[in-house]
Amino acid sequence: MFVDSHCHLNYKGLIEDQAGVIARAAAAGVIGMLNISTRESEWDDVVHVAARSQNIWASIGIHPHEADTHPDVDTVKLVAASAHPKVVAIGETGLDYYYDHSDRARQRASFRSHIAAARETGLPLIVHTRDAEADTAEILAEEMGKGQYSGVIHCFTASRQFAETALDLGLYISISGIVTFKNAKDLQETAAVLPESRLLIETDSPFLAPVPHRGRPCEPAYVADTARFLAELRGVSVDVLASRTRDNFFNLFAKAMPA
Repeated sequence: MFVDSHCHLNYKGLIEDQAGVIARAAAAGVIGMLNISTRESEWDDVVHVAARSQNIWASIGIHPHEADTHPDVDTVKLVAASAHPKVVAIGETGLDYYYDHSDRARQRASFRSHIAAARETGLPLIVHTRDAEADTAEILAEEMGKGQYSGVIHCFTASRQFAETALDLGLYISISGIVTFKNAKDLQETAAVLPESRLLIETDSPFLAPVPHRGRPCEPAYVADTARFLAELRGVSVDVLASRTRDNFFNLFAKAMPA
């Protein structure tokens, strides 16, 4: 039924029981997972997990937190690493001005390198943005003007205006378990009206476990809980939401082949 469009199966909290995590996801109706990398040292392991499983795929990228420690990861290196048949996306990349773990100029340069790689490979871009809406929107638009690329704003928590900007650029928007939180009223209002043709769901596990799993490491299986909440919010059945978000995933990540 469901596809988890963004998880970190190699992170602490999941890797200790990775086989169990994958089995529980299957039991919950999760028929696909995109395993995301955030630093170069993870690339081989993330791809290896995907290569072992028909319904798991991988991304190649450098998280904005890691931009300072990866000055040599440029478009050429990203393109080369993405050639593996199970690599279906570039990222996650973007801007994070909330923590500022990396210099902002370096984050912006890394972001543009990833966009160039997405454009060159034809693979979708996975965008992380936090407290950086204006710069993220500006870069996305400027780079789109240089040539088309596809992508998704993952774990969306930004403003309605930013959502409209992303949609106008042709991007998708992915909703995580944050939408189930009591203090997420603004996000819930936006998520309720997003066009169904551009909607994805994710866990970002092992982070951000949805209600009723708060306080535990998140797992891909919990995408079903987010889907149920989001379906009710949007006034549709969970089967309809699961089907549409699944179709959207394979439309966006065209290199991923459904089982």
